[in-house]
Amino acid sequence: MYIFSVTAKTRHDIEGFSKGQEVPFIVYINFKDLYGAEKLCQIFVIKEGFYDVVIEKRKLITEKSLQDQSLVEKDKALQEALKTGYTIQLFSRH
Repeated sequence: MYIFSVTAKTRHDIEGFSKGQEVPFIVYINFKDLYGAEKLCQIFVIKEGFYDVVIEKRKLITEKSLQDQSLVEKDKALQEALKTGYTIQLFSRH
């Protein structure tokens, strides 16, 4: 599984962001190949109505970490990604 720090632009006004504004995301992708995970990340963010998706940071979550139930129980996004294959979290900038 990979975690990506992503920015993308909005196609329309949403949740405090105006059209064309750059929006930050954290995206979890449950996929073993980095290239494939990056492409899925971009596709899922575009599918949600964004464009100009830029992956800024990448992090591998090892199988050993995924087996650590205390870690998994503390992270709802991780739980969702394990269940559905991905999770997208939108963050507001302060």
